[in-house]
Amino acid sequence: MSAGEIELSYERGGSGPPLLLIMGLSGSALTWGEPFLGPLRQDFEAIVYDHRGVGQSSRMEEPFTIAQLAEDAVGLLDALGLGSAHVLGVSMGGMVAQELALSHPGRVRTLTLGCTYCGGDGSSRASPEVTQRLAEGSMSGDRERAVRAYWEANVSAGFAEDAQAYAAYRANALNRRVAIPVIAAQLQAIAAHETLTRLHQLTMPTLIIHGTADQIIPVENAYLIAAHIPSSRLEIFDGTGHLFFLERPDRSAELVREHAAIPA
Repeated sequence: MSAGEIELSYERGGSGPPLLLIMGLSGSALTWGEPFLGPLRQDFEAIVYDHRGVGQSSRMEEPFTIAQLAEDAVGLLDALGLGSAHVLGVSMGGMVAQELALSHPGRVRTLTLGCTYCGGDGSSRASPEVTQRLAEGSMSGDRERAVRAYWEANVSAGFAEDAQAYAAYRANALNRRVAIPVIAAQLQAIAAHETLTRLHQLTMPTLIIHGTADQIIPVENAYLIAAHIPSSRLEIFDGTGHLFFLERPDRSAELVREHAAIPA
């Protein structure tokens, strides 16, 4: 599907108001997982897509910014003939969702920000130890090691031992691999991201979800974002890791469904 000057691979399914789901760093449309998407499709027309450089979307030709990824999302809404949608973004996708809501507030009915980051004073990123483990896995040349390293960093220690959940995550990661240069470009875009001083401009109903065991983006970031978005709602999952929607898919879908009932 043409989204401005690029092509974005997408899938849509379910019935109800449109819900645009924006994935994070090194992920694809497959990363959401059916345990989360299935319940959402009962109440929404769920739209998932791959960022530029991922899957069948346009190849990455040059570095990009979070704001450009937000314009990609707007281009997809335009191509689908959607004037507005409920928007859910996680991790880097939550940064994209912030920029989308700030630049095009009329396109966002409700905003859900999961396990994400706004930059600026008071924000925090993964520890050097976690960053090193992920880098070693990525650069090892051993795809299995890299997938396992990302899994263990992205979920809580207890959930990491769930063999069935890991098998599904592994299959999705290996089925739609994200090239290291694309991940590097995403990291570069994240490093330049800063919306803290603009978050007060957001007036649409906003839900923030974060797990206390998040190793990638510490939970303190959720409190910072909530403090700067007027009348936002904060939901904290105790003991849950970064990919909260994999660990608690039913409750996560329930929260999104409840949130969408708030008048925009």
